[in-house]
Amino acid sequence: MTVPIGRPVPNVQTYVLDDQLQPVLVGVAGELYIGGEGVARGYRNHAAQTAARFVPHPYSTEAGARLYATGDLARYLPDGTLEFLGRRDQQIKIRGYRIELGEIEAALSEHPLVREAVVVKHESRIVAYLTAVGPLTTEDLREFLRVRLPDYMLPSQFVLLDAIPLGANGKVNRNALPAPGASRPALRATYAAPQTPLEQTIAAVWREFLKLDTVGVNDIFFELGGHSLLLVLVHETLQQRLEREVSIADLFKFPTVRSLARHLSGSSPGKEEESSLNRQRAGERRAALSARATTRGYREEILPRITRMDTDK
Repeated sequence: MTVPIGRPVPNVQTYVLDDQLQPVLVGVAGELYIGGEGVARGYRNHAAQTAARFVPHPYSTEAGARLYATGDLARYLPDGTLEFLGRRDQQIKIRGYRIELGEIEAALSEHPLVREAVVVKHESRIVAYLTAVGPLTTEDLREFLRVRLPDYMLPSQFVLLDAIPLGANGKVNRNALPAPGASRPALRATYAAPQTPLEQTIAAVWREFLKLDTVGVNDIFFELGGHSLLLVLVHETLQQRLEREVSIADLFKFPTVRSLARHLSGSSPGKEEESSLNRQRAGERRAALSARATTRGYREEILPRITRMDTDK
């Protein structure tokens, strides 16, 4: 859930800046800085903290002018108002990328069925906790985010909750969020257990690296929370377990346990089956783009009806 801040009061300036104190584009997350008459001179008897928070004002001609670094993440909306996205200390580094968790939360909150969203780092994974007003699947959420965020920012796991835990001050209590667990995420693909020894070996390697207790033969690696860097480790382990050469390109081309097993056993799916899978993926991408275009109408027309229905119960 994002929080609108509005506009600054008279004689106060607000800036959304990057790490080099350069203004970011509208809609892009950055740190919120405050300047003007309301800015203090610093922290009493805390010189180091003052130097870190009260920085020289790069956009003022007044001698000695300072900007206060709030530590808050925000972005400007097209109408010029500010939107609070979370704290800067929610910034993490994972797989070599620096990621703003608040930016992921903001993107999730744009989904018409998402009521609240909290994103955290759990071990080496990004985990999103959600409350929703309707049924959601992992594929729905990943396809929705894929047109808004780079792949490295996509959560590995989505956990649906009845309510987001709050502390006594009304803020999200991240320490009270349940552990994500190792259950297979909610997918559109019907679960089918591995049958052949080859399928069982591939599924076992996937379970090991994805940290899941169950993997079906029709599940797509990336929709289970996998990513390209993790696939490299899977590739190395598969070659060791199978004691044979396996092309990493094939792991991308055959992203399910069943399709990869058929390929490695020499009975790859026919052109018709492969074409059907490609059409399905293309349809999902088109649906995600369509959802992006219709989100505003859904929120304005359908979502209020659902909310009223919940209230009337």
